[in-house]
Amino acid sequence: MRILCLDDEPLALRMLEQAVRQSKPDADISAYLDQDELLEQTKQGGCDIAFLDIHMRGMNGVELAKKLKELNPKVNIIFVTGFSEYTGEAMGLHASGYIMKPVTKEKVDKELSDLRFPIVPKSDALLRVQCFGNFDVFLPGGEHVRFERSRSKEIFAYLVHRQGSSCSTKEIAAVLFEDEPYDTKQQNYVQQLIHAMIKSLKAVGAEEAIVRSYNALAVNTKVLDCDYYRFKELDAGAVNSFQNEYMSQYYWADFLYDEDF
Repeated sequence: MRILCLDDEPLALRMLEQAVRQSKPDADISAYLDQDELLEQTKQGGCDIAFLDIHMRGMNGVELAKKLKELNPKVNIIFVTGFSEYTGEAMGLHASGYIMKPVTKEKVDKELSDLRFPIVPKSDALLRVQCFGNFDVFLPGGEHVRFERSRSKEIFAYLVHRQGSSCSTKEIAAVLFEDEPYDTKQQNYVQQLIHAMIKSLKAVGAEEAIVRSYNALAVNTKVLDCDYYRFKELDAGAVNSFQNEYMSQYYWADFLYDEDF
């Protein structure tokens, strides 16, 4: 969990940071006096929760919150203020909470216990999918999912990358066998690979991870806990774990990497 704190008054910032550290001693916590610096750090390392003073010189907390929401719609914004009335703009952002100064551990505890976007693992995930580094698939308990054929695993990797978009057999063939003609023989081969993929998923109780329609299929993103999906949402843990390697064993991923990262 990465928490960023912002106040342009040094004493107020120290009190805020101290209260947050007392409430969440194991979190990755950073404090800033400068709005632009916090924004830049969010771009580089992500942010799960931001405590922002509303009334500051230059860019105020509401304006900064809008920019953070553009980067990550699911960031939890908690406004800190010394005023008894909140501005209409701040209320319109649907922040996770508000804290009246002076900030205390108890006030921080209360807001962190009721976040708008709770920072919890996907308890309903059927599979944990690793895209950073080599692509791999695991059960929630950490057991490795073994695919009957390596090409079947590659198809699953491509479907994961497509994030729930339907892919035809012809499209899958074009990705896996770029320079080969799409004839009846290749079509039948791809269908065999797809069948083997579904068989491997069914063997571990994860058949629901694939959504099938006529001559097309997609992944069910709702049942996957995927580092790539978390990265796209600027989840701090996923952002920090990314080391510029994406599905390293697949040549086609190099081109997709250039487009998405």
